Amino acid sequence: MPLRPVRPPELRGKVFRGSHVIHAGLLTPGQLRTSAWRRLFPDVWACSHVRVTHDLRAIAASRLLLPGSVVSGRSAGVIWDVPLAGTEDDVELTVPPGFRGGTIPGVRLRRRALANADVVVRRGIRVTSRVRTALDLATIRPFDEAVVAVDAFLERTRTPVDDARAAAAVATGRDCRYVRAVLAAADGLAGSPQETRLRLLLHRSGLPVPVAQHRALDGDRFLARVDFAWPEHRLALEYEGGWHGAPEQVVPDRERLNRLFSAGWRIIFVTKEDLRRPERLLARIRAALAASSFA
Repeated sequence: MPLRPVRPPELRGKVFRGSHVIHAGLLTPGQLRTSAWRRLFPDVWACSHVRVTHDLRAIAASRLLLPGSVVSGRSAGVIWDVPLAGTEDDVELTVPPGFRGGTIPGVRLRRRALANADVVVRRGIRVTSRVRTALDLATIRPFDEAVVAVDAFLERTRTPVDDARAAAAVATGRDCRYVRAVLAAADGLAGSPQETRLRLLLHRSGLPVPVAQHRALDGDRFLARVDFAWPEHRLALEYEGGWHGAPEQVVPDRERLNRLFSAGWRIIFVTKEDLRRPERLLARIRAALAASSFA
């Protein structure tokens, strides 16, 4: 007959080592395997009432599973409040080069030595610094996904791209050239992953390079900030994200567009469908640029 779930008060809402609570007499092995608890990693459990997220798993792995490890990569991004990993994605940890442990389900280990400046304490655990995290994210494959991750991280954490580029310039090792190329392509300005993908498409298209996050002015009067612009053509490119059309955004968005239109700006809106058919999108932009040249 299945055991009835038991939750001692000391463990409600907690994450813990299973062996420790069994040794302390709080639970039996059978009680630990009931629906009252959820296994996160080998010997690491959480109360089933706890909302499991990637950052909770990363903190649990660093504190309980491998004390002394450093949260890194995409997991470090999550600890820095940038949503770069999903709940069930492997937690990325850095351990010393001499670490002898084997494969751990749910954990991706990287053996390397980190400089003191590369490690900070955040939310009570050791995590790679902002610049070190940016360099680690720049090793992601494929190339465009690395730029997307780096852009999101730099923008959300307000880390200057020049700081990351300076660190990459003196980095050595197998991926150093790749990392420098990724950081050269990143700008830390994009408001969404799709904006980064759009920017990379534009830069490879042979079109004149637009200004990202351009502040459109009419004389001294501020009109709006646009995703991309060719100011001399008064042509803007806007990625149509999910927030457009939301009830609270309709009025300010329409006012913003009206200011741009009244000042002679034209706007091309880009959707995710356009990014799936880039040739058609680039043709529209070329035609718009050509039209303004003869206006």
